[in-house]
Amino acid sequence: MSPGIHDIYSLLVALGLGAAVGLEREYRSKAAGFRTLTMISLGSCLFTLMSYYIGGPGNPDRIAANIVQGIGFLGAGVIFKDGFSVSGLTTATAIWVASAIGMTAGTGNYALAAFTAVVALIVLGVFERVQFWLDRLHQRRNYRVTFDRAALPPEGVEEDFRRSGLKYIKQKESRNGNLVTSWYEVYGNAGCFAALDRALLEDERVSSFDNETPP
Repeated sequence: MSPGIHDIYSLLVALGLGAAVGLEREYRSKAAGFRTLTMISLGSCLFTLMSYYIGGPGNPDRIAANIVQGIGFLGAGVIFKDGFSVSGLTTATAIWVASAIGMTAGTGNYALAAFTAVVALIVLGVFERVQFWLDRLHQRRNYRVTFDRAALPPEGVEEDFRRSGLKYIKQKESRNGNLVTSWYEVYGNAGCFAALDRALLEDERVSSFDNETPP
């Protein structure tokens, strides 16, 4: 069996849907953007078509089965680790989905491919606002507080956490002369953390403090 006009339709559908997902990544200035995801979707579609023609009716997954494995190398290339911070995971999954959309178009399931592309755009765009809201609602930070134990007992620092509406777990404590440094894992929303920072800044008994968001 030789390629026909329906294969051109499949490639055009893969091209358009891959471009739609790629535009969203390009708009957000991600490592894999418009052209990359378009080419991934287009290439996955073509490999799927050729898998059918080369493998034949009895073995149509001859090439297509390896697309999922091969696309993992591209996804790994956009994941970056900087200390405890990892970025690019969402773009890597977008590459994976763009490949799946191309493969689906290659099988002729255009409606399913289009539906997947729409859902992917909703997840990448609309769900970002939901994630932002959830992050503000519940955050986790690590605090390091240094204070003079003669002027401020550890219970006083922990009272600031409670007054700010935060939950905490004391990790460890060290002493250097009269100065005590305590490490805490603290949970709450963004407003509570802002209140705690103000309280610690205004408390003259606190020598220093800092906080960081864990990975």
